[in-house]
Amino acid sequence: MLTDVATVFAGLIGAGIIFIGALAFRAPRAAVGFGIPGTPTEDRTFQAWLAVKAVRDMASGLFVFVLLVGGSSHLLGWFMLAATVIPVGDALIVLRSDGPKAAAYGIHGATAAVMLVIGALLLIG
Repeated sequence: MLTDVATVFAGLIGAGIIFIGALAFRAPRAAVGFGIPGTPTEDRTFQAWLAVKAVRDMASGLFVFVLLVGGSSHLLGWFMLAATVIPVGDALIVLRSDGPKAAAYGIHGATAAVMLVIGALLLIG
């Protein structure tokens, strides 16, 4: 039962990060919500970097779906634990950039905590 719930939440995380990546790829202004103050979303060079990040976000989400379709829940759990490094790193970047603590902890930290729980549930299930 808990494995099924964790699997559904893993799929939601995958879909969410694909959506965030697609949104940032389509409209770089969406990256302002990341939490770094003074994000120059109108700068063409910076938009190129945002596109690189967006493509990587979409690929990360797709990895979740590849594991949902072809892998075991155990392998998905290990992937979710490993991928927790991404939102933790994002939170540290926001904090290091003097961004809002609400974004660092409320968005990135909360995402990391949810992913950690999902990974643990998939591994023990």
